[in-house]
Amino acid sequence: MITYALYFGFAAVGLSQVLALWRLLIGPGSGDRVLALDTISVNAVALIVLYGILTQTQVYYEAALLIAMLGFVSTVAYARFILRRDVIE
Repeated sequence: MITYALYFGFAAVGLSQVLALWRLLIGPGSGDRVLALDTISVNAVALIVLYGILTQTQVYYEAALLIAMLGFVSTVAYARFILRRDVIE
């Protein structure tokens, strides 16, 4: 039963990833693109965690943590660049 739930999770997060990519490509504003990039990084973390559950290995959780931290920092840096046109003050 857990296998079917994992496959459903893969499908749902994969669809969310595709829709976020679509918003990134055709987003009307730069704010939409920043949110789409953040959503893509969150979805990537979710996919890695789901794969870690499926394979029952703990290495993927560490990779998910690293990608989550990089996604957060990149989202903050990109939003700051859009607001001030400068990342480092």
